[in-house]
Amino acid sequence: MSYFQGREEAVQVQVDDRSGAIVEEWGGHQVAWTMARGYEGQFGRSLNAPWLWIALCVLFLAPFFDPRRPFRLLHLDLLVLLAFSASHFFFNRGDIGVSAPLAAPVLAYLLARLAVAGFRGRERRQPLVPLAPRSWLVVGLVFLVVFRIGLNMVDAEVIDVGYAGVIGADRIADGDPLYGPGFSEDVGRGDTYGPVNYLAYLPFEQLLPWSGGWDDLPAGHAAAIAFDLLTLGGLLALGRRLRAGEEGRTLGLGLAWAWASFPYAAFALQSNANDALVSMLVVAALLGLTLSPRRPRASALARGAAVGLGAAAKFAPLALAPLMAAGTGENRTRRLLEFALALAAVIALTTLPFVPEGGLRELYDRTLGYQTSRPSPFSPWGLEPSLAPVQTAVKIGAGALALAVFFVPRRRTPVQVAALGAAVLVAVELAATHWFYLYVVWFAPLALVAFFGALRPLITSPHSESGIGALAEVSRKPASTVASPAGSSR
Repeated sequence: MSYFQGREEAVQVQVDDRSGAIVEEWGGHQVAWTMARGYEGQFGRSLNAPWLWIALCVLFLAPFFDPRRPFRLLHLDLLVLLAFSASHFFFNRGDIGVSAPLAAPVLAYLLARLAVAGFRGRERRQPLVPLAPRSWLVVGLVFLVVFRIGLNMVDAEVIDVGYAGVIGADRIADGDPLYGPGFSEDVGRGDTYGPVNYLAYLPFEQLLPWSGGWDDLPAGHAAAIAFDLLTLGGLLALGRRLRAGEEGRTLGLGLAWAWASFPYAAFALQSNANDALVSMLVVAALLGLTLSPRRPRASALARGAAVGLGAAAKFAPLALAPLMAAGTGENRTRRLLEFALALAAVIALTTLPFVPEGGLRELYDRTLGYQTSRPSPFSPWGLEPSLAPVQTAVKIGAGALALAVFFVPRRRTPVQVAALGAAVLVAVELAATHWFYLYVVWFAPLALVAFFGALRPLITSPHSESGIGALAEVSRKPASTVASPAGSSR
């Protein structure tokens, strides 16, 4: 039964037909937004069980905890990444009046922390993995990957955005218009993403064809697993590109472990959402950056292509264009044209074939225009419209930050680029009216690279893997004879 004020549904009551008992009653934002009602397992299914969520939190922290330095900054950084759990707890209870405000301070801290890390670029002489042998991490990583995939296959549901990806892929394969009112009534507004989002689901839908209904959607599961594994593999490769030898292998393994154990990466996977597609593409952009300076042209083209794919999928990665165009700062104006050409070519090639009959205006209205204008109670701005002037200031600040990182700092390491990229994405999310926990994975890979890449171990001997005892070897040399490592910032 629904009660209306004018044309707006104000109260909804669900009544059992046989007994006449009231089963549920909702008012306010929870009338229109079923996801605000705290239905147990609506997102992530069994991952919401406290024992499993807490176990992942412990695994996320354990390899990087240093009992000899209990107050080191990395401990705080990782704890803050987990602090979204407090907001998430109230969201699962249907108390969005508490959950939405609680997420904002976490985003604000990450914005400030990552911006400082990106602009200052200081390194700290600490081991990333202080105690755990690397072989343990390898075995544990294999177990985590197998466990997460198994859990996805036996106890995970494809949410609406994953379903929309499968439908869009099927429409592309059949030659039907990708955008328009005939998309699907089951999923509501499913045609709100860029064409690359649906193209990314195409190979999986062709291998595991869609049945025509919202069933188990094996193509949605396969796509989510692929996006997740490619992100993990990209982080593993990125660590080895950022550092040489043992240090690079440890960094890559640490990044892969952090992704595999991070509860919100598992949350995106268990929801079978499309958000890890953004994670995969921002990692690809950072991998393109590591081709420089030996292959500067290839680096600019790779970065432009990766950002273009991200922009033509879920739009937010376009905010990274100025940062990725500048790269590490060498010859930024010379490589700007190459980056811009790659960016524009990818967006044009993936978008123009799918422009609806109403032209670019209709395409905008159905995608980015809809995404940026829809109301939502999942942020402080949506809960309290009187905060609109503050939100406008935050939007201006986010735009200014995205542009400023093209110019400053003048020279930056790839780790600084990762920190600045994460800060830009956090700023975009902080300014958004609609925010959700799935969006954490947009910036999480870059934040992990920023936090982990700022640590340099004390290894000076090729025979030392743990780094214990290396400090004594360094301290025997006079301070003036100890060389600063390549890429460090004093």
